[in-house]
Amino acid sequence: MANNTFYNEILTDHNLHPVHKHELPDANFSLEGVNPSCGDDIILSLKVEDDVIIDGAYTGDGCAISQASADMMLDLIIGKKKEDAMRLSDIFLRMIKGSITEEEKEELEEAGVLEDVSHMPARVKCAVLGWHTMEEMLKEE
Repeated sequence: MANNTFYNEILTDHNLHPVHKHELPDANFSLEGVNPSCGDDIILSLKVEDDVIIDGAYTGDGCAISQASADMMLDLIIGKKKEDAMRLSDIFLRMIKGSITEEEKEELEEAGVLEDVSHMPARVKCAVLGWHTMEEMLKEE
């Protein structure tokens, strides 16, 4: 891992001080995402108006990677159009598979630190749980 300290600091910060881990009572979309292989379970809630993600939150339990990844994802997608959120998700999922450009990685901001999860097969499903849940939710609309 290129910068293990930076990775650990960001992961720890998003776990100890998650900005988006709370109920979202005025959400108009909500979907549960479960990773049965390790027990991660999140409920992702979004408030979408005129194709823009106005707000978002998640609740649930899981490992540090699943929780931090969901929090970072919400940092990125709140305020974005649905199509932009889907594009960021595509970039994130391709990053986990090891196939993005440096420019694309920069678009992911802090979520880019999860790139090295691709070298930990058991943790990949943890990192992508929130992203897959968001994609499934927005595709169903």
